Amino acid sequence: MSMHLIEDLVEGSIRVLHDHAPVGDRRVRDWIAALYRFHDTYDCSFTHFRVMDILLERGYTFRFPIDEHPEYVERREFFDGLADFTALTDGSDDPPDSEDRDDLDDWLDRGFVDPPFLYCDAGTALWRQMIELGKLTGEHAEPLGNPHLAEVVHEVVVAAEEAGDIELIALWHALGLHSLLGAAYIDDPRDMPTVRAIRAIALRTDAISFDLPDGYRPPPDAFEDDPIQTWWAGMDSEEDSLLR
Repeated sequence: MSMHLIEDLVEGSIRVLHDHAPVGDRRVRDWIAALYRFHDTYDCSFTHFRVMDILLERGYTFRFPIDEHPEYVERREFFDGLADFTALTDGSDDPPDSEDRDDLDDWLDRGFVDPPFLYCDAGTALWRQMIELGKLTGEHAEPLGNPHLAEVVHEVVVAAEEAGDIELIALWHALGLHSLLGAAYIDDPRDMPTVRAIRAIALRTDAISFDLPDGYRPPPDAFEDDPIQTWWAGMDSEEDSLLR
């Protein structure tokens, strides 16, 4: 599966959530965090700047002048010399290449610079430092929530249906139950209201038949002996006919 598809999926999801949710809805920040956790389970590129205006508006990412970094005075020469995007590390004046993420224990945890600005995401070490210094207060200092990915995807497909973005619904549905539920895939998903709601939207919009890139959606006979996967795929039944 192309990682570009995952990058586009997360970008599109953030956009429809932002367009759908009211201004000031604090849940959007938590949904964005969950989407980026999913994004980072794949070998994806750094894509924040595709939607940076949304990240800033929704309080997921924060932007400061570089000289507001807590270590700026001690490391002025280093910070003043930054000319390109740089992921910061703790106290190092020789950060690893931003493309070589294996060298980073906590990718972006210490913030990142894209001159002339310093950035940090909610929940990171630099974000906590900025709170301690009083540079982030009030709702900007509130801890992140931890919604399950399936809950967030439900919000995405509701927003996507309203926006008429059937492809986005199809992409999430085609990823399958294991991608949506992960470790939570221990009970019968057919009994989970959130899962049933996602599936119902995929059926109602006919997203299950939307033309997707080869290899993204399993072929119809891939799970013919698995009743749960057959159910998720929307095989014809009396129930499914009522949902369409």
